[in-house]
Parts: sequence; C-alpha cells; structure tokens
Amino acid sequence: MEDEEYHEYVRSALPVLRRLAYVLCQDGHRADDLVQNALVKLYLAWDRARLADNRLAYARTVLVRVFLSERRANWARRVVLVDRVPEHVAVAGPDPASTLALRAALATLPAKQRAALVLRYYADLSVDETAEALGCPANTVKSHTARGLAALRRVLPEEVASTQEWSGR
Repeated sequence: MEDEEYHEYVRSALPVLRRLAYVLCQDGHRADDLVQNALVKLYLAWDRARLADNRLAYARTVLVRVFLSERRANWARRVVLVDRVPEHVAVAGPDPASTLALRAALATLPAKQRAALVLRYYADLSVDETAEALGCPANTVKSHTARGLAALRRVLPEEVASTQEWSGR
C-alpha cells in the first residue's frame, strides 16, 4: 500500500521535479539523473515524507540537496556537458535568445547561488522556504540571492536583465 502511494505521488510530482532539475543543472540528461537520485532518497525516507505537510516541498528539498551534494563532490568536473539545449526541451518565454542568455549566465553561478535564485524566482518560494530547502539560514539565502542577481546583471545585456521574467515553466 505504501509503495502504491509513493508511485502515485511520483507520477504527479515528476514533471515539476524534472523542470526544476533542468533549471538547476541546464542539461536534460543530468536533470533526469538528479531526479532519479532524489526519488531514490525520497523512497528511502517515504515514511517521513508521506507525513510531511507539503510533500512537494519535501521532494524539492531532497532534489536541491542532491544537486548541491553532487556539485560538492566535483561531479560536474568529471562530466563534459554540451553547449546546446537538448532538442526535447522547449525554450520558455517570448524571446528565445534572452532565455538562452539567461540560462547560460545562470550556469556560470556557483551552485548555492544558482539554487537560491532558481528556488526563489523559478519555483516561487519564499526566503524561509528556500532556506529550509537549502538547509541554511534565511540571511544566507538573501546573501546568495543578492550576489547571484548582481552576477547575472554584470554578465547579461541590460535588455535581457530587465525584461526576462522567470516563471514556473
């Protein structure tokens, strides 16, 4: 019965988790790996997760922590990523060039700054929810967010930085 409940939950949450993972790592195959690793951890902790007030927040936290853990383990340095967007991922937003510029700039940020920005502006979480997902104080989230936004503003053309809108796509 618990396995069926877990499978049902995964079926409903999978699209959201895949999109979040893609925005975090900018690679479709790696995003699938991140989601798979997060779902394994979620399954192992399902007794706790199923009792959570917000299962999606719990799963999102697991996913972000898997992403950050892999970054700390130098996983990204052992794998060569390609310079193009995978064909099966639709480019969101009215201006594909601006979206690609934003994604490229986002990929240059340190993992925690990137995760803070993605959770705050893509997943639309509050500072406190982001802090919980990252396992750090709210002030650290504010710091990562401010530094990440400043870095994006330095590398993005002004028209992209001012018009690019993040949404939960």
